Amino acid sequence: MAAPDPDEQRGKFRDAWERAAGGWGKRADRIRDWGMPVSAAMVEALALQPGQRVLELAAGPGDTGFMAAELVRPGGTLISSDGADAMLDVARARAVELGIDNVEFKQLELEWIDLETASVDAVLVRWGIMLIVDPEAAAREIRRILRSGGRAAFAVWDVPERNPWAVIPSRAMVALGHVEPPDPDAPGMFGLAADGRLTELLQDAGFEDVVVTPVALERHYARLQDYVEETLDMSPIFSATYKELSSEDQAQAVAAITAAARPHVADDGSVTLPGSSLVASAGA
Repeated sequence: MAAPDPDEQRGKFRDAWERAAGGWGKRADRIRDWGMPVSAAMVEALALQPGQRVLELAAGPGDTGFMAAELVRPGGTLISSDGADAMLDVARARAVELGIDNVEFKQLELEWIDLETASVDAVLVRWGIMLIVDPEAAAREIRRILRSGGRAAFAVWDVPERNPWAVIPSRAMVALGHVEPPDPDAPGMFGLAADGRLTELLQDAGFEDVVVTPVALERHYARLQDYVEETLDMSPIFSATYKELSSEDQAQAVAAITAAARPHVADDGSVTLPGSSLVASAGA
């Protein structure tokens, strides 16, 4: 089988995130809340100071960068960036809502960052670098734009076994024959989960003092249906597949997801799904 065309892959990924932006905007408060342990660990790792220039890549709703923006006042600036126009619109609206005014917005790609060499003091990338075609190119670009002594913080997802919230829907779809099993060599949320892989990526790009730490998080839902609905809003791949199914097949998929999530349901019907992210800090 011929290897997929990289530019075609990039176009598909971009289209998927443009479509998903509405769901991420609707659920931005929840994303901020359940992702807070990871965002806090990333921002803390940067040791930010007033007056610094910080870049967030693949920012989505932007809240991790907004935390950094508060710490570089006075005189500091956040560049909040994403590859999808619709995601930037979400982040702009969030900044207005939260009163963050020391921020500028740019559409930037991780693999070729349209900024000058050594032009920022710190970089944040939460759950973005493993989803692109060429993570190695992205790591080199991030190293290039960092000033000497600057720092970067990355978050990627830990192994599937530690993230049942993510694998329950996809495994249900595979088991029902609606999708093929994921290609372990293709871009995806677990692409940098293997032990030592993230450290190797960053060291090969020229980063120093790389430290990778697992950070636990939880996703809480009042009922299982809320979990299914959030997955439909936030997962471009799952949503696209689900919407193509007949109503009968959709019902079967929901039943399979519900059954797999049952061990995480409390007596009152609420759901708590554990997760784990790897947070790396690295110096330029």
